[in-house]
Amino acid sequence: MPTFCRHNRFIERCPICSKTRAGRSPGTASAKPRHAATKGPPVRTRHPRLRAGGHEVRVQRESRAGDDGYRSALLPGIRASADAQLLAEEIAFASGRLLKLGAAPPDLYGEVRACAEDDIERATWMCFLIAYLSPLDGDDPFLAIRMVLDAVGDGGDLSDAEASGDLSAVALGPHTSHDPTRGIQTLLAYRRWAELAGSQARAFEGDPAWGPQRRFERLFERLALPGLPRIGRYDLLVTLGRLGLYEMRADALHFTSGPESTVSDHTTLAAKRVFAIGDPLNLERRARALAKAIAVPIETLDLALANWSTGERAALGFRVETCDRHALERCLEALEL
Repeated sequence: MPTFCRHNRFIERCPICSKTRAGRSPGTASAKPRHAATKGPPVRTRHPRLRAGGHEVRVQRESRAGDDGYRSALLPGIRASADAQLLAEEIAFASGRLLKLGAAPPDLYGEVRACAEDDIERATWMCFLIAYLSPLDGDDPFLAIRMVLDAVGDGGDLSDAEASGDLSAVALGPHTSHDPTRGIQTLLAYRRWAELAGSQARAFEGDPAWGPQRRFERLFERLALPGLPRIGRYDLLVTLGRLGLYEMRADALHFTSGPESTVSDHTTLAAKRVFAIGDPLNLERRARALAKAIAVPIETLDLALANWSTGERAALGFRVETCDRHALERCLEALEL
């Protein structure tokens, strides 16, 4: 008897499902000729800026490694072993970064932990600026953030920054949340948010009855301030928790589903490609399954997916060769590489 596939076609006539029939090797039949398989990270071709709805956008066309028959139930959207290998390496980097952040934080991260013992408000403000502006790539990743810290102090008085009207002279890191067109509006919104709670510490401590994961979830919701998208909120909370300023630990990846996810959230965009689905609930489920299979905290996938998406490793204040070798071995085993 003929059978129908999930696309409501005869399975042998479906250009997608016919490739998965028993006795057929992936990629043996195709309605269109494929290009030769390539290896390595994604190649991006930049195109001129266009205007859409009054805003400038940059169109990028991506070509990933060709289908070489690779399949994994953990990565249903990946069809090339080179792409899976690249993701495994980024997971190992992100895991190593989180381990060092908790054990021996370098540079400004270390200063934040030391400062927290005497001045939790200043330490929290430093963490906010790190997450909001993002460390630079290069030999002095915190140069721009230190300049802002010197200019506005503990953040209680933003009069100098307000007089200048923006942060246009500040160099921004690859994971910045700052929009130059907003000036310092997001900084002011954050300060008002903290003042409503009485202080930054009270705002981040929240309800004493909350557990670490509940605190992360509630604060992620409450920090939905103008100009502070998912990337900034998530990194801020992960950093505060890993440095030990507050008891919090990521409960999920908190994927975005609105316009924000199509503009600056590389983690969400990558997850949709890797897990071959767009629904946030199913994305979370598949992300948890991957994190569980390789035994890493769920927040490890945040930076790993973002770096995999761009094809360029954002080190965020750490050495680019940072690597959790044990996590890499578990990745290669779980992904059958």
